[in-house]
Amino acid sequence: MVNKLMDPIGKLMGLRYKSHPWHGVEIGPDAPEVVISFIEMVPTDTVKYEVDKVTGYLKIDRPQKYSNAVPALYGFIPQTYSGDRVAALSREKTGNEKIVGDADPVDICVLTEKQISHGDILVRARPIGGFRMIDNDQADDKLIAVMNNDALYEDYRDVSDLPPKVVNRLRHYFLTYKDLPGNPADVEITHVYGREEAMDLIARSIEDYQTRFENLDNLLSNV
Repeated sequence: MVNKLMDPIGKLMGLRYKSHPWHGVEIGPDAPEVVISFIEMVPTDTVKYEVDKVTGYLKIDRPQKYSNAVPALYGFIPQTYSGDRVAALSREKTGNEKIVGDADPVDICVLTEKQISHGDILVRARPIGGFRMIDNDQADDKLIAVMNNDALYEDYRDVSDLPPKVVNRLRHYFLTYKDLPGNPADVEITHVYGREEAMDLIARSIEDYQTRFENLDNLLSNV
């Protein structure tokens, strides 16, 4: 899949400046089957990091208030966007007509047997399913993927192939990671879905991105 933002002015800028991980990194030619993922957090992190949408640098969102840690590499898929098409899928599956997109790139957690010591890296990942997470009537899907060619997880093709304990650990994290003492977050996971639906969601999120940022490449070409 061609990234128009990187051709040609973006490539030239990338020689001197760090590419913005949301807009300046290619999703990969094999998407949605294999996607480039930008990793913000790893299991050893004790604070929640996320990309600053303006600068593209990692920032500290908040310290974790409880002793839970993300059980996989966690980040997002570049050049995706949770907009009208993504929200429509959640409305269709849940029957909740209030759901809208959360206006963020699609989140992804990547399982691997390797110990990765820090985020701010790119990983080739193969999505195998996801959680349909609703956060205050916003679609906030969490895709589940395996690192491409991972020695342990390579043979897993669908989320149903994973041991239930792995899925439950991920589910627990996402249901609690936004909690504050005395003020639990208003989130729910309505479905665990498989690879086919993950492919549909990624395709929708790519279209949402292209709609939302359709003039971005034109703006960059005039820089």
